[in-house]
Order: sequence, then structure tokens, then C-alpha cells
Amino acid sequence: MKKGFYTIMSAQFFSSLADNALFVAAVELLRTSGQAEWQRAALVPMFALFYVVLAPFVGAFADAVPKGKVMFVSNLVKVVGCLMMLFGTHPLLAYAIVGLGAAAYSPAKYGILTELLPPSQLVKANGWIEGLTIGSIILGVLLGGQLVGRTISPMLLSIDLPIIDTGIDTAAEAAIASLIWLYLIAALFNLRIPRTEAPLQPLAHSLGGLVRDFSSCNARLWADKLGQISLATTTLFWGVSGNLRYIVLAWSAAALGYGTTQASSLVGVVAIGTAVGAVLASLRMRLDQATNVIPLGIAMGVLMIAMNFISNVWVVAPFLIVLGGLGGFLVVPMNALLQHRGHNLMGAGRSIAVQNFNEQACILGLGAFYTGLTRYGLSAFAAIAIFGVLIAST
Repeated sequence: MKKGFYTIMSAQFFSSLADNALFVAAVELLRTSGQAEWQRAALVPMFALFYVVLAPFVGAFADAVPKGKVMFVSNLVKVVGCLMMLFGTHPLLAYAIVGLGAAAYSPAKYGILTELLPPSQLVKANGWIEGLTIGSIILGVLLGGQLVGRTISPMLLSIDLPIIDTGIDTAAEAAIASLIWLYLIAALFNLRIPRTEAPLQPLAHSLGGLVRDFSSCNARLWADKLGQISLATTTLFWGVSGNLRYIVLAWSAAALGYGTTQASSLVGVVAIGTAVGAVLASLRMRLDQATNVIPLGIAMGVLMIAMNFISNVWVVAPFLIVLGGLGGFLVVPMNALLQHRGHNLMGAGRSIAVQNFNEQACILGLGAFYTGLTRYGLSAFAAIAIFGVLIAST
């Protein structure tokens, strides 16, 4: 791998680590401030909101500006979202601003891989990026759980700045303040990402032109047979996985009686399995074999339904590792195939924006569906059954 690839991985690790720890801290902030459970469930679709709304623009922006600079600015936007959360903005709105930064970050992060590396290394690169991202999810949810837990939060709250009254009085607020530093570390790595030789593509002259360009790219990728298969698979996978992050928190509270800190460890267990599956896929799969992994999606759906019959933590942990492993082995070849087809059809940034639009629209739709049903009494058990049937049947 080229030297710049490892800089990209480092930047991605710290940014994703902070994203996932922030999710747990935001859940705890809403819980301790007495907000309804449906608002905690709404964190997932709110994060996805700007991925969908800004999809016509962020891909073109990533292709028009050096991608390292795009990633740097995106991390600063995430810092703004954290500060808004600390200084009185409703957590759902502030978390949406963090999602805005993530929406701009993603096309640059994945798009630069196709500019930096040859097609023969894309599956391997995706395996390592996904493995590292999922590793950061594991550590992020565990870090978030510990930062709001009874051991570390008192130490964070005991830190006082002379003269300045920060107004940080709760464990969740202290955790959010500490995560700002992780975003700043990621931003420093972004400054070291090399400029590739890929030519920059100018932006369309009007908003209408950008929307028409994006619509054309979206239609082109869905019309391409390999693009269609890989896009449908990754859209479904991430749509369910994005919401499963909160559903596992709710399920572990209902089935095992866990609090936020303990429940966050189970989200990490799923991610461990996904990381293992992603690395195995990067070692064993080639680009021309990518479609062979689709039947694993059926197995994932069946296993998800089986979660409802487990109440022993010693069974839960290995079960969730297997579930995550199937997902990791499924999504890495599909991601690589989708990036390869998209890069050939329309350019790296635009193709990743199309992918993000479809995946995040699925997260947004399923998240809004789950949030609405939660408001009217749907249990976590019923949600898991619905999502499992959706995966297996589709």
C-alpha cells in the first residue's frame, strides 16, 4: 500500500472513534435529561438526514476540491456540532450537524482510495478501511460507555478551568467535551493526506445543475447490472445495521437489564465480529467473486430473528460475533465492487455520494419507521424480528 493510505486510515480511525463514542454520549444526555425514548431512537435518522439532503452536492464537492482538505473541513463541522450540544442546542439538532460533517467526509474518504490505489488493491484496501472503521466502532462505543460511566465521569467533571465557567455539569456533557479532542486529532491527520494526481472536476454552475447531475449519476448506477446488485445489497445492509446500533442498546436493556455502559459493550461485540469478517473477506475474496457473498444476507436475517430467543450473556456474545462476521464478509466485496463500477461510470466522489444517499435514505426511512413505532409502544424484540425478516426476504 502507498504511504498516504496509512495516513487516511489514521484520520478515519480517530474521526470514527469520536463519532461512535459521541452516539453513546448523546443517548445518555437525552436519557439523563428526561427525554422520551423515541428521541433517543431518533438520533440514528437525524445523523442520516444530511447524507440524504446534501447527497447531490457533497459528491461533486469532493471531486472539485482536494479530498484531504474536504476531510479536514468535515471534522471541524463535527466539532461545531459537539459545541452546539454542550451549549444548549437540542441534542437531536446538534447531532444532525455532526451528521452534516460525516456526510461531507464520506465521499472524500472512500473516493480517494480509487484515486490512490489500482483496482487490484481495492478489495484489500476496503477490507482494511472497513476493519479499522469497525475497530473504531468497537472502541468508540466502549469509550462512550466508559466516559459516561461511574469510574471516568467523576474524573472528567473534576477538571476545572481557571476563571472560565464551562457549564459542564453532567457525565454526558463531560464525555462530549473530551471527544472534541479526538476530532481535532483526526483533523491534523487530514492535513497530512497527500494530493493525488487525479484531475479535479469543476462544480456545476447552479444548484439545479448539481441536482440534475446527481440524479443522472444515481440512475446510471442503478441501471448498471453490477452496480445495481452491489448498491441494493450495501443499501439494505447499512440501512439495518445503522439502526441496529440503537436497537441493540434497547434490546440489551429489555432482555438483560443492562444500563448504557454495559449495553454499549454488546454493540462493540457485534462490531468485533464485523471487523473479523471484513478482514477475512479482504484476504480471501477477489473483485470478480463479489456477488458470491449475497446468500450470507439471508443467514444474517435468520440469525437476527434468533436473537429474540437468547437471554444468557454467555450465549449472546459469541452469537453477536457470528452475526457481525457474516455482515463484514458480505459488505466488503460489495463495497469494493460498487466503488469500482461507480469510479468507471461517473467518478469516485459522485459514486460514493450516490451510495451514501441510498444507504442513508434507507437508514433514515427505517429509523423514522422504528422511531414512530417506538413512540406507540413497539418493543425492541418486535423491531429485531421485523428487521431480520426484511434482510432475509430482500
